[in-house]
Amino acid sequence: MDTKEQVKAQFGANASHYVDSPNHASGQDLKTLIEWAQWENAEQALDIATGAGHCTLAIAPFVSEVTTLDITTEMLQEAEAFLTGKGCTNIKYVVGDAENLPFAQEQFDMVSCRIAAHHFPDPDRFVEEAWRVLKSGGVFILMDNIAPELDRIDTLYNDIEQRRDPSHFRAWKKTEWIRRIELTGFRVEQLIQTGKPFEFASWCARMNVSEQVKQELESDMLNLPEADQQQLKVRSENGKLLSFEGSYMMLKARKA
Repeated sequence: MDTKEQVKAQFGANASHYVDSPNHASGQDLKTLIEWAQWENAEQALDIATGAGHCTLAIAPFVSEVTTLDITTEMLQEAEAFLTGKGCTNIKYVVGDAENLPFAQEQFDMVSCRIAAHHFPDPDRFVEEAWRVLKSGGVFILMDNIAPELDRIDTLYNDIEQRRDPSHFRAWKKTEWIRRIELTGFRVEQLIQTGKPFEFASWCARMNVSEQVKQELESDMLNLPEADQQQLKVRSENGKLLSFEGSYMMLKARKA
């Protein structure tokens, strides 16, 4: 099964878990997104890989219409139910692929993507597509988990994520994202990096991780060298893994 089919299978089966997930439904990033969006005076926005629709919800009050796209039909249905329940009436729902957007050139004033790009097997193509559908002067807002710059911890972190979720392709380093975005032609205007804590039990539950895989992950993380545990901020109590921490990036770039 290729990555995109794994995404459909994983998120189709677990779509409802993401509506109320604290890591997805709330956070300072959504508050910052609102601040960024309200100054854009955008008419048409596109939210790529919308998931449960929280990013769309943040953007919707500041634009005439948000086109909300996801590759997984079940996830898009969850987003529609969620957004309709929130009173959103300016949303268009489209099933589609982030790397092959079904839209015309220069169709949107704003393109966003939140907590999804680590599932895309061709991130260069994704960024090129965001560039293509954006109007000149439009803004691209990318929010995603990122890997540590240290290669050893990068490999370790991505291995942990892939074992928990086979549809995880790769969390990229901050520097890798900046490079591909600027090589595409965007000008990076703002970038925020923060820590992102993962509560182990709920992190596993969202993807319906089997008890065997959960136990293996817990054992492996608790037996990491002390230096690696410090890098990932592993927290445990009485031999049980409570949480660890990754990194998160918000980036705003402009199409010249």
